[in-house]
Parts: sequence; structure tokens; C-alpha cells
Amino acid sequence: MSAFESRILPATTEGTVEFEDGFTWYRISGQLDSGVRPLIVLHGGPGCTHDYLLRLTQLALPEWGNRVVVHYDQIGNGRSSHHPDKPASYWEVELFVAEFHNLLAHLGIDDYDVLGQSWGGMLGAEIAVRRPAGLNQLVLADSPASIELWLQAANRLRAELPAGVDDALKRNENAGTTDSPEYLELMKVFYDRHVCRIVPNPPEVRASLEAMDGDPTVYLTMNGPSEFHTVGSLVGWSVIDRLPQIAARTLVISGAFDEAAPETVRPFVDLVPDVRWRLFADSSHMPHVEETERYLRITAEFLNGDEPEGD
Repeated sequence: MSAFESRILPATTEGTVEFEDGFTWYRISGQLDSGVRPLIVLHGGPGCTHDYLLRLTQLALPEWGNRVVVHYDQIGNGRSSHHPDKPASYWEVELFVAEFHNLLAHLGIDDYDVLGQSWGGMLGAEIAVRRPAGLNQLVLADSPASIELWLQAANRLRAELPAGVDDALKRNENAGTTDSPEYLELMKVFYDRHVCRIVPNPPEVRASLEAMDGDPTVYLTMNGPSEFHTVGSLVGWSVIDRLPQIAARTLVISGAFDEAAPETVRPFVDLVPDVRWRLFADSSHMPHVEETERYLRITAEFLNGDEPEGD
């Protein structure tokens, strides 16, 4: 096992900041007054937690540039305040854009980079197209440029699952039993191929999945019952026509077996003005845990202003 696998640095600082009628929890690896531009990490879901991205704390090590790494749990999730009784109209993209800027204002951060994974990359793109003055560099990891592309890819990949799996998934979907043990077990076949190919999943990944199971409010409201059915507030979401507005230097990351398949990230590569794309040949949706050392190296090279190694 590589020395980089499963290593997580302790937080230098933890805290909360008031937001709306709740609060956002955050943790920081490194010192904000160090003079090194901080990296703000946006977790996926929507409705996940920061835990599964904690290997990125290693970017605060000297070998990766002594970077300051800020993780936080988006409102409604993890250690931040939960709001299961909020109406569906509350859980919109703009809420999370506002939360991001509220956190940065609280921490006094006005010069920063962003790394968003999955839904976090969708959020990162939404932030970037607005050209905030402090955003310098952007990493879009395993993120689709539109929900339409995401669903097309997901349904193509499920059709390639072992014989009988797709038929059984459809049977449960038609019967409205997407919360049944059978459906959840069938979904695991998809997850083990296209979400995280390390089975059993690493502890920090399990922690995020268990947290989502404990309170699925945000996921169910914004997405829906599964990766194949977006029926919530993200229906019809797309950033494609706004991508030329991104001024930040950008790195796109995806895995060869990723549910964020090549066609879902291609608009970023084609339309963001200053962009490069790195594919991880042995990874699915979580190359940061499936190929940790290479992921850290490529990300650090990019954040340090160099061109990261090719495939």
C-alpha cells in the first residue's frame, strides 16, 4: 500500500459559521496566514459530506506545496445544520453558492482556488461562471456539465451491467420499490463498477455514504431516488452555455470507469477557455481514493502553476 493511501491529516482548525437560520461546519488543514493560497474543497451529492475527500488534506504536506486545505459540510449535511422540514424550494443551487461565499467572508479569504468533486464540481462551475474576483484556479473532478448528459451516460452504463441487473432495476423502478433491499443491492453492482472500485470502500467513503443514509433530505430533494433518476431541483440543470465565461485556469479530472463518463465532461474541455483534462485509467468516480498518489501529484502540479503530467 502506498504511503499516501488512506492518510488523512488532522485539522488545524475547526469551527462553524452562521448561515441562513443554521450554520456551516468547516475544518482547515494548515494556516490561513501562511501566505499560500488556500484550496476550498466542495463535496458531492448533493447531500454528501466532506469525509470522503479527506485524503486531499495531504496537499498541505511539504511535498505537495504546503497548501492550506479547507473542507466543509454543505448545509443540510454532516456536521452542518440539518433542515429536514424545509420546503423543496429551499434546496436550490443558489443556496449553496451563497453558502460558499458566506464561509469565505467569515474566514477572511479573498484569494483562493477551488476543487469540486461530482456535484461539488457542478457547484464550482456555477461559482466560476460568475467570475468572483478571488478565484484563481479551478479543479472540476468527476463532474458533469449538464444533468441531461449525466443521465444519458448513467443509463448507458447501467445497460452494460451483468445480465439481468438492468431488468431487475427497471422492475423495481416501475413498481416504486427503489427503497427495497433488492434495489439497493442491485445499485451496489453499479456503484462498485462506476463510483468506487475499491471494495469494501475505504472508511472515509463509508462515513460519507452512511451520513447520506442517515439524512437523505438534500439528495432526495435535489436529485431523486437514485443516480438514474433526477427528478428534484436539479432537473434540467446545465452550465454548458455559460462555460466560456469561466476565467479561472481549469483542470478537469475523470476516471476511465467514471459514472461521469467522457461525454459528460467534454463540454468543459471544449468550452472553458483555459483548460486541461487528465484521465485516470484505473479509476471510476473517486480517483482521489482509487489512484491517490497520482491524483495528489497531478493536482499539486496544477495548483502550483505547472502543467500536470499527461496520461
